[in-house]
Amino acid sequence: MTEISIVIPARNEAANIVTLLQGIDAACAALPAYEVIVIDDGSDDGTVEAVRARMAEHSHLRLIRHDRSGGQSAAVHSGVLAARGALIATLDGDGQNPPEELPHLLAPLLAPGAGPLGLVAGQRVGRQDTLSKRLASRFANALRARILHDGTRDTGCGLKAFRRDAFLRLPYFDHMHRYLPALFARDGWQIAHVDVSHRPRGGGRSNYSNLQRGLVGAVDLFGVAWLLRRRKKAAPQEMHRDEASK
Repeated sequence: MTEISIVIPARNEAANIVTLLQGIDAACAALPAYEVIVIDDGSDDGTVEAVRARMAEHSHLRLIRHDRSGGQSAAVHSGVLAARGALIATLDGDGQNPPEELPHLLAPLLAPGAGPLGLVAGQRVGRQDTLSKRLASRFANALRARILHDGTRDTGCGLKAFRRDAFLRLPYFDHMHRYLPALFARDGWQIAHVDVSHRPRGGGRSNYSNLQRGLVGAVDLFGVAWLLRRRKKAAPQEMHRDEASK
């Protein structure tokens, strides 16, 4: 029975996807039964063909296709909905997230007594990105941490592991993948952080510019802050109803 589902959002990653899949199988050989789900988010290169060719020899590999690009959160959400495992691990399809980090992320969730733990978030060390991208990310992370107080220094890291059922109870919105620590904590789950390495992009180019990230991030940030405030205001009422029912 499948226990772990590894979800990979990918758009136009034909130059990187096969190497990434090979690395996942090598890194996860000692893990419990797992599957790998590639979500093709509207690629127009050879990503789909590369995955299908590998599927012919690897029965644990699955492919989900979006007919047009919906973005990273939409791709992750599609993968989690289709997943057979109770535990989910995610990493980006561009090869910058080393698959060797997956066992480190999953270990806390597989350990005895992991019940209250809902999310393990990777935190990139030694980022291999352009200076402009690192500076933009640093500013965005500082602003997010100041407003949400989520205790996470790097929510943009694609390496994450979490409970499938807990994820599917979160409110869905575009770009929610950047706010998972705050959203899991909002629902009462414990969050763990693991430092992970980072690699240069092997081929192709990023699908999002710093300006695009900044524009959508500003709107989402205040939306998540509203969700957190709404939950805090609702909590005393929920407690009152619980007490009244006893």
